[in-house]
Amino acid sequence: MRTLPTTIVVPTVGRPSLAVLLHALADGTGPPPEAVVVVDDRSYGPSLTPTLAGIDLPHLEVVRSGGGGPARARNLGWRLARTPWVSFLDDDVVPDADWRERLAGDLTAARSEVAGIKGGVRVPLPADRRPTDWERGTAGLADAQWITADLTYRRSSLSAVGGFDERFQRAFREDSDLALRIVAAQGRVVDGDRWVSHPVRPAGFLASLRQQAGNGDDILMRRLHGPSWRQACGAGRGRRRRHLAVTACGAAAVGLLAVHRPRLGAAAASGWLLGTAELAVARILPGPRSPGEMARMLVTSAAIPTAASWHTARGLWRHRGARAWRGLPDLVLFDRDGTLVHDVAYNADPDQVQPVAQAAQALTRLRSAGVRVGVVTNQSGVASGRIAPDQLEVVNARVQKLLGPFDVVEVCPHGRDDACGCRKPAPGMVKHACRTLDVEPSRCVVIGDIGSDVDAAEAAGAVGILVPTPTTRPKETRAARLVCDDLQGAVDRVLGGEW
Repeated sequence: MRTLPTTIVVPTVGRPSLAVLLHALADGTGPPPEAVVVVDDRSYGPSLTPTLAGIDLPHLEVVRSGGGGPARARNLGWRLARTPWVSFLDDDVVPDADWRERLAGDLTAARSEVAGIKGGVRVPLPADRRPTDWERGTAGLADAQWITADLTYRRSSLSAVGGFDERFQRAFREDSDLALRIVAAQGRVVDGDRWVSHPVRPAGFLASLRQQAGNGDDILMRRLHGPSWRQACGAGRGRRRRHLAVTACGAAAVGLLAVHRPRLGAAAASGWLLGTAELAVARILPGPRSPGEMARMLVTSAAIPTAASWHTARGLWRHRGARAWRGLPDLVLFDRDGTLVHDVAYNADPDQVQPVAQAAQALTRLRSAGVRVGVVTNQSGVASGRIAPDQLEVVNARVQKLLGPFDVVEVCPHGRDDACGCRKPAPGMVKHACRTLDVEPSRCVVIGDIGSDVDAAEAAGAVGILVPTPTTRPKETRAARLVCDDLQGAVDRVLGGEW
């Protein structure tokens, strides 16, 4: 059966709308996607798998990201994908019946310079009254330039820029940041021919107040993309300066009245009152002007300037030293002896294979983050006759059983004088592992215990991390650019994007 060359990734917090989305996908016309990955971003709660049983989608998988926010959830999803394209859908959209068919057309029409294809988003609004403030805000998604409610990217483009910046911990600005980086480095993002509907979710009384956390994300956008970032991604100007002025007036009024300066305090209070009233009127006039909506606008308009200013100040501090996002590598290769398992000279006995203390946990952490893992190992004992080829296979099978599965295993059976291109410090095994998994060497990390591991990585264009053991020579430790005390420290560095 023909399938779309894409994996659909849906981050979710378990809303009922998830099942509506997946049923719409399953019932639509056109070829099905090759896979669907639902990323459960709740910190706790029962598995979603039983609730999705019976949905007729091929290779529907549910994984958990642990509550790190939509950027982290989407990253986990695309790293698990093995298709040339990755399609992101929010869990509260409803694809049109011909969405799959039109996506097939979008992918077929995509030229080589196209890195991403955006789907159209419509937001149904009530026909019998004016939309509320919350509904108007949701309707703005229809005109957003790079909204990830329906956006398909080449997987290679996502990999090249490290995916979504996980410092954006809410669904705000992370999609624009990603698109700016992809457009700068990978190619164009174009409009596609497919459509989804984005119904307006119910909102609580203080929903607009909670939205002010986005001011901190705006600070991060400025740090990363400069003062013209709003023009670059088509974002509105915002009201931050007005919010700061209103907040300053309120703070001044309280301070002046506290020190018995009533005239000046009254003037500052008047400034705060006028600013609050202007915001409330600007929000009330386009809306339905019902008593409940007006009450909500009055209450939240009094608090929004202070909340916005607080999140702005918090963002300035939190992101004061923000650097370009690098993300996780696509592949981490490990040396075998001395790094993953205890070094036994010319080991031909599988019973002597003993993992080092942190190996299993380190590998599990990488796999859980969607990072592929592999082994690159010199085995000159084969060339010298100390290890028979079948013995090497049995030993490697034991390593796989204890620590696998590995996405790739590269073995050099040659001796030091064989002048091969694969024996570390030569880059052959690293390069071949990257080619096998279609990974750019620059997105690969090699972790080992001696200098030749690091040298092989650097010769291949990858990044080497040295984890010294008692047999590591001091000059190798001094020469290495990245050194960690143990495997867990090395994995901490990798998962923290510091590689």
